[in-house]
Amino acid sequence: MIKIKQLSKKFGALVVLKDISIEIKAGEVISIIGPSGTGKSTFLRCINLLDQPSGGSIQIDGVNILDPKTDVPKIRQKMNMVFQSFNLFAHLSVMDNLTLGPIKLQKKSIKDAEQKSMELLRLVGLAEKANNFPDELSGGQKQRVAIARCMAMEPEIILFDEPTSALDPTMVSEVLAVIRRLAKEGMTMLIVTHEMDFARDVSNRVLYMDEGGIYEDGPPERIFVNPQREKTKAFINRIRNLNYHIASPDYDLYAMNAEIELFCEKQVLPVKMRQNLLLVVEEMLQLYNPLLSTISLDITIAYSEKKESLELVFDSLGEEVNLFEQNELPDEFGLNIIKNLAENIEYQRLNNTNRLSLILKKHEK
Repeated sequence: MIKIKQLSKKFGALVVLKDISIEIKAGEVISIIGPSGTGKSTFLRCINLLDQPSGGSIQIDGVNILDPKTDVPKIRQKMNMVFQSFNLFAHLSVMDNLTLGPIKLQKKSIKDAEQKSMELLRLVGLAEKANNFPDELSGGQKQRVAIARCMAMEPEIILFDEPTSALDPTMVSEVLAVIRRLAKEGMTMLIVTHEMDFARDVSNRVLYMDEGGIYEDGPPERIFVNPQREKTKAFINRIRNLNYHIASPDYDLYAMNAEIELFCEKQVLPVKMRQNLLLVVEEMLQLYNPLLSTISLDITIAYSEKKESLELVFDSLGEEVNLFEQNELPDEFGLNIIKNLAENIEYQRLNNTNRLSLILKKHEK
């Protein structure tokens, strides 16, 4: 249904999209997720030619839409778009918003257009609002009207650009319910969304966009449960990191602890979790102290908002050494404290690096 090769988009010197290639089959529901500013909406707008691509090719049902001879308005009837800001005509009633396109572009009779529009308004639960104006509707109702208006053109593909981002949380579910119904009916859809649970439930495939392209592509059960790439993992788990580098035994312990405290405050971590984190870091540094004159140490503290978990990673260059498996340890008491507070401790040898990873046990808030 959609075949894209090496799509790129620049705004002056700013490269927003680069070398995107993807194929989408009829009936697929594709959710597009990723951080703000990674080109998700621009990607949709390029597919619909609301933004002119800087390079590459786009085929819709076998038609090259970048060919100057292509009838773009005709393609847009086949591939319609729903915007986050509704884009309804404020001076027209709900019914007139729905019938305008079919009457003007498809040359349907007023009677046929109104009959089809009423069917669609019933589908989205707004038949009683047919004679109202957009200003008399809630945000959720406006977006449902926008979806019905899109369906009035009988498209084969619908592009949704963050259809719930302008809505109050109470209105989101009513819009998502309509999109779910369209998905069950086999409509081909691309949905830019920040609703992760919805994307997981409704999609055949999920695209995670980052670095100007499709960073990871896969079925929702893999993207949301077992993502393969680091940035996808961080985004899905909403991980926040603190990195600290220790270059000598004379590091500033108080400055480091202050950074950790500030990090904990920003993540609104429970007091007990903060105390345990600081204690484990302190005891781990006691184990590393004899080595700090010969190695540098990188500490990463990663908090997963979704899992409400804290991970500590200690990376040191040099010969292979696992502090937890040495025959003689300087501080058995400290080692026991660490083991009691960590639910998992793992050692890895990565190239020339020794990595110790610890997951702290969860505690009640």
